[in-house]
Amino acid sequence: METARGVEYGQVVIGHKQVEEEDVILPLKKVLRIADDNDYLQVADNKKLANEAFGVCQEKIAVHKLDMKLVDVEYTFDKNKIIFYFTADGRVDFRELVKDLAAIFRTRIELRQIGVRDEAKMLGGIGPCGRILCCSTFLGDFEPVSIKMAKDQNLSLNPAKISGLCGRLMCCLKYENDNYESGKEVLPDIGQEVVTAMGYGRVAGVNILERKVQVDLYEAQRILSFPLEDISVLEKVE
Repeated sequence: METARGVEYGQVVIGHKQVEEEDVILPLKKVLRIADDNDYLQVADNKKLANEAFGVCQEKIAVHKLDMKLVDVEYTFDKNKIIFYFTADGRVDFRELVKDLAAIFRTRIELRQIGVRDEAKMLGGIGPCGRILCCSTFLGDFEPVSIKMAKDQNLSLNPAKISGLCGRLMCCLKYENDNYESGKEVLPDIGQEVVTAMGYGRVAGVNILERKVQVDLYEAQRILSFPLEDISVLEKVE
């Protein structure tokens, strides 16, 4: 099929389905034809050549003493270009490296710097949940993830427990964030005074998913949990 990079080989992963007009990204590219055995052999050959190019590029990176990590190498379907994906902490002057690679492979060379999340997406792996990484299976784009999301979900702030294989905050922290934010809007803030069937008290904690409030009761001198509908928040007197 035609893509922004030229003719590419692909695999159908979703069958026919209705798509809303606003979800269509124009211009649409054409599917040229169904792939045949020759196309499959060409893709296999491209992967073999890419593995060889990976080794060559690593050697040249060492020769030029560049502070970069080569992640993957890809030949376009028509072999008109080789793309070298790498990670680095900052900008890298790879002009001499490009010259060497172009002289060896005699085709267009592109060095593309990617982030650590893109690296995990390319390499794949198993997440802390025991499933294949979301980024390498169904996630198209990376949405911003913040430490506030972990706090709102009452998760441990231990970096080892809320970070993915890429070393960044896990993408799945975003999945339920909207539910937690909407839940917080109807629950009282910690420290607010409330009235319950057991008397007056102060909010000591909240369970957003169960819509329950932990109240530190003044007279009983203990903390009890109440459903949200069973408490009333006292208005602050100015």
